[in-house]
Amino acid sequence: MNDQNPTVPPSETEQPVNAMRSPIRPTKPPEETPAPQPAEQPAKPEASSFAESPTNPNSALNVLRSKMETIADEFAQGKINRAQFNAVYKRYSEQRTIIERLLQRDPKTDAWRQVINTKGHTSFLRSHFEAQPLYYAVYAHQQEKSIIKGGKETVNEASVQNVIQMVRQMRNRPKTGVGRKTLANGEWLILALGEHSLTVVIFSLEPSIAQARFVRDLHNDFERANLAALARNWIVPERMVFPQRALMESSL
Repeated sequence: MNDQNPTVPPSETEQPVNAMRSPIRPTKPPEETPAPQPAEQPAKPEASSFAESPTNPNSALNVLRSKMETIADEFAQGKINRAQFNAVYKRYSEQRTIIERLLQRDPKTDAWRQVINTKGHTSFLRSHFEAQPLYYAVYAHQQEKSIIKGGKETVNEASVQNVIQMVRQMRNRPKTGVGRKTLANGEWLILALGEHSLTVVIFSLEPSIAQARFVRDLHNDFERANLAALARNWIVPERMVFPQRALMESSL
């Protein structure tokens, strides 16, 4: 078989081209009439924000109801933990109840303004009930001793090791994943599992879903950055990078 491309014979109707012959210019196509552009729509006014002061008690109640819906959405999206939700939602609920009782006693009262305009409480509650990372440790699957550990507090190493051993002994252990467990002292443990290693983080309270995802992402980046060393079990901490350190430098 000839490997070279075969020559394609010209068609019987194909005529030789005279190189000296002037080309025939194609006729100019008719100009198309441009389609009419739709008239510009006026910009829609922005939705009123919670920062605007209500002008009457009914609008104050509507603002509180919107805030209660928003805090429910934030929990559903994993942005806050249960303690934050309970505290902030209770605050809005109390404000709503107080305003309704004030109006029942005196429909013309202006006391509702003081209730709705009190600032700072919900910000304090969000901060106070936010889970704080206290400790982290990184382990290679083939080693009992941690590669690195750090944090603001010391923890019960025995309780951490019990969780790690339980995960390592799982029959159908997934290659990657993230899990959580409450500890006896009210703290919470987040464990991010990878193909070659795992990361343990202790939080002061139950972390939000967003915080658990952050731990998972840090561990995935740890394995990605140190893949060669982890795959060969050449564990030299001085030659590795640890994204987990960002836990003590970041707040979610």
